[in-house]
Formats: sequence, C-alpha cells, structure tokens
Amino acid sequence: MQAAVRRVLSNYATFTGRAPRAEFWWWWLAVLITLLITSIIDAMIFGTAPESGQPISWLVSLGLLLPNIAVAARRMHDIGKSGWWLLLAFIPLIGGLILIYFYVQPSQDGSNDFGAPNPLA
Repeated sequence: MQAAVRRVLSNYATFTGRAPRAEFWWWWLAVLITLLITSIIDAMIFGTAPESGQPISWLVSLGLLLPNIAVAARRMHDIGKSGWWLLLAFIPLIGGLILIYFYVQPSQDGSNDFGAPNPLA
C-alpha cells in the first residue's frame, strides 16, 4: 500500500502514463482509511451535529481531489481508454457501475494508444 500511495502522490497531477489495478485500488483504500480517520478527528473536535460540518475531512478531500482524478485517468489509460471516460461518473448509478467495471479490467499487454509500456511488464 505504501508504494502505491507514494507513486500516486509523486504523480500528484500527472494525467499521462498508466496505473495498474493494484496501484489504483491500494490508493483508494488509503484514501478511504484517511477519510475515516479525519472524520473521527472531526467528530472529536467539532462534535457530530450536522451543523458542525467536517472541516478537516473537507480539506483533506479537497487536497486529494486532483490525485484521485489523475490516478483514475491513468487507470483508464492502462486499459486502453481515454481519461475522458471518467465523465461517465456524472451519469447517476449507471456511470459509476460502468467505471467500476473498467477499473477491474486487466492491464493491456505491451504499449497501447497512450504510448506507455505496461507497468507490470
């Protein structure tokens, strides 16, 4: 997990290249754990009332927005699709399901249209 997080953060806003499945899913697990921890910290500091909000979680989410989009675009490149396919997320329910289907696909062997070699090779 640490290697995947380091790789994604070192490519903070890099939308070129490829991200294998393991890197993508380890990154999302790390993000989920981070947001869970920040939510707990928010609850301890600001309380759990809806009007208190969760400012720490919001700031962390904002800081992770760009690497989340970048690693998802690189994951799309890894299966031979353009990063623009991420716009499917704006289609309620169906778009998210299609993206999950894409995310679990195996990497394309060799180079693909995006010119990057398979990171697993």
